[in-house]
Amino acid sequence: SDIGSQKDRVVTEEEWLQKWEMGNIGFHKEHGHPLLQKYLDVLLNGRSGLRIFFPLCGKAVEMKWLADMGHCVVGVEVSEQALKEFFTEHNLPYFEEPVPEISGAKKLQSTSGNISLYCCSIYDLSSSIVGKFDGVWDRGALVAVNPRDRQRYVSLMITLMEKKSSYLLVTVSYDPNKHKGPPFYVPESEIKGLFG
Repeated sequence: SDIGSQKDRVVTEEEWLQKWEMGNIGFHKEHGHPLLQKYLDVLLNGRSGLRIFFPLCGKAVEMKWLADMGHCVVGVEVSEQALKEFFTEHNLPYFEEPVPEISGAKKLQSTSGNISLYCCSIYDLSSSIVGKFDGVWDRGALVAVNPRDRQRYVSLMITLMEKKSSYLLVTVSYDPNKHKGPPFYVPESEIKGLFG
């Protein structure tokens, strides 16, 4: 696939944490993503009370939006700062607890119980820890994953999906020789190859 000079690019966990610390989060959408509103029916498919997964969730406002509709939201993010800002900015009370299966990981959960955010590497998660999901909102995850880790990422995502799961994926299209990423360019042919 023609992803230019990006295939060997690696962004470390420390670099992501630094982006949050410095407030260098141009990828965060204050008012939610218009594509989720546009394709919400595709994600929900007439169903209510879904379990919806937000990979690399940051402090996505859509998590509260979907929880307010009666869905159960689970996210994962390496930046504890991002997760705490999510709860603070929405005035949501929450509590923290360790995740026994993952060394050093924490789960921040709304006291209402319908939003659970894991602070750890996404690769530490498994369906035995977080369960399976009826829907996935992948707005900035696949395009943020290091190109060499895409297969690992998609393999994990597939294990987290229920049989009739809906997966909404947002990518960006541009010349990968002119921008080093992230967000990384993921050609449609590669998406088809990864997800089958």
